[in-house]
Amino acid sequence: MPDAEPDPPLLTNAELATIFHAIGDMLEVKGDLVFKTVAYHRAADAVAHEPVDLARAYREGNPPRIAGVGQAISDKLAELSRTGRLAFYDRLAAEVPEGLLGLLQVPGVGPRTTRILHESLGIASLDELRAAAQAGRLRTVKGLSEKTEASILAGIASLETRSGRMLLGTAETIMGRLIAGLSDVPGVTRLEPAGSFRRRCETIGDLDLLAETTDAGALVGSFTGLPGVERILGAGEHKAAILLSGGPQVDLMIMPPGEAGTYLIHFTGSKDHNIRLRGMARERGWSLSEKGYLRLAEDAQPVAGDSASSTGASSTGLTELRTFATEEEAYAFLGLPFIEPELREDRGEIEAAQAGTLPRLIRLMDLRGDLHSHSDWSDGVHSIEQMAEAARARGHAYQVLTDHTRSLAIAHGLAPDRVRVQRAVIAELNARFEREEAAGQAPPATPGEGFRLLHGCELEIRSDATLDYDDDLLAQYDVVVASLHVGRSQTREQLTRRVLAAIHSPHVDVIAHPAGRKVQGRDDLELDWEIVFAEAARTGTALEMNGSDHRLDLTDQRARRAVAAGCLIALDSDAHRIEEFRHLEWAVGQARRAWVEPGVVLNTRSRAELLAWVAGKATRLAAGG
Repeated sequence: MPDAEPDPPLLTNAELATIFHAIGDMLEVKGDLVFKTVAYHRAADAVAHEPVDLARAYREGNPPRIAGVGQAISDKLAELSRTGRLAFYDRLAAEVPEGLLGLLQVPGVGPRTTRILHESLGIASLDELRAAAQAGRLRTVKGLSEKTEASILAGIASLETRSGRMLLGTAETIMGRLIAGLSDVPGVTRLEPAGSFRRRCETIGDLDLLAETTDAGALVGSFTGLPGVERILGAGEHKAAILLSGGPQVDLMIMPPGEAGTYLIHFTGSKDHNIRLRGMARERGWSLSEKGYLRLAEDAQPVAGDSASSTGASSTGLTELRTFATEEEAYAFLGLPFIEPELREDRGEIEAAQAGTLPRLIRLMDLRGDLHSHSDWSDGVHSIEQMAEAARARGHAYQVLTDHTRSLAIAHGLAPDRVRVQRAVIAELNARFEREEAAGQAPPATPGEGFRLLHGCELEIRSDATLDYDDDLLAQYDVVVASLHVGRSQTREQLTRRVLAAIHSPHVDVIAHPAGRKVQGRDDLELDWEIVFAEAARTGTALEMNGSDHRLDLTDQRARRAVAAGCLIALDSDAHRIEEFRHLEWAVGQARRAWVEPGVVLNTRSRAELLAWVAGKATRLAAGG
């Protein structure tokens, strides 16, 4: 009897993730539905940082439940784990030249452009794209221009110097798994994210994790032994560093119990913020580090009534160390109020703290609803009812359904007849919600309001500066958000004119993701922002801060300028599936970085106030703002 063939080698989580990212890329090039490509990329991120050895778990018949991974992708994971191969991947690889995938990494080169370049010029690699652009061949393709060539060459240059930073969602997933994997280690009493992730920067490099523990050795041992560790970069008594499979680097710092205040400040603030604080400490005769405030004077005496700990004199003349349990106490030692983590960039926050003018930053709980979401009627994943129920469960008073309009065919935009059918579906749902609320069967919502699904649309601003629906149809919507997806290569004047056409419409209430950017993937639209801000403020048209972590648009600094110009802000999820309602947290995080207060955020208003504001736009326009 012949020997049984040995099982194929087990694939690592990083190898599994690489395959699923490649599937997402190939589906993009083939022009498949957006939600499918996103699903594979998100599954790849989840797989890369899953603490369990997935191939072994699948092969042994006890795979874990992975957040965001549905049955279809789970079946593919099982096939890869058992056989080391995936028929679906092999089929796609035979259809899509390998070099085309590299083109998708160039800012401004999307799946459609990649297909056109391949079909028209036979371009199948990054080197071929660069050579064609340098030779002026791209402009011979319909729809491409000399400006496109210059943009692509600039994109290739930026790609070659890109730092490999993560999006916020990826960083959060990794951080959550790290904390879950370490929270039960004996002696651990506290685990806190720090660094750029805690400041909610739009991209994240290395991850910083702070820990309070009574057994540093046990924690460091567990940290360096976590599943998915590719390499241990260091393991000492007070800190350790690892490189996870597929990245990133994670730095662990140990905080003595009860002394977290200056550790959190030091490892959260930007370099410039921390330099300012150290300068203030020196002016008072102290040296500031993560370990606390150290006095250099030989005759130092404890401050009366101070609850902080102090140490005795040392032979070096370092006589006193002040440590604090909280950041509030550590800031107060410098005469400052607590400065929120998102503000710690040295962009005026220290001066504002000294003057007592720090903003009262927006919080997630301040939002009464969300003005931008999609269903499976256009390019979303879940049904209208599923999206509505998920929004309702969050305790909001309203959710605006904003499926795409007819011109955006790639997103299955709705023709006017489908709009009327959709309106009837929403009316039926709202009638049910009202009955359930009357019977006391509804989940908790904003007091006195209950929940209603509002009918909206994401209205396409066409290349000729006209809007996708006529005024009669637009007037029937509860809320209209408008956006610009096509014709991005137009001049600054043309693009600005298109955005202003939407702002000046009596039916457009919000400009969605105004810059049209993709973080690390697509540059901002070239708009005359000062004019856009002025007209948005004059007409009362809100500008969106989109919470999708690959958009985060408006950026924090641009949003701060918009608010200074008198603009209203909308903080939206742009959810295409129920899990993406959490994007509101990223929208709020960016708004906090922009010093945004609740009063300038449109969706902190009640449902009645929101609808009254919408109804008032025509009056504002007639009155000249």
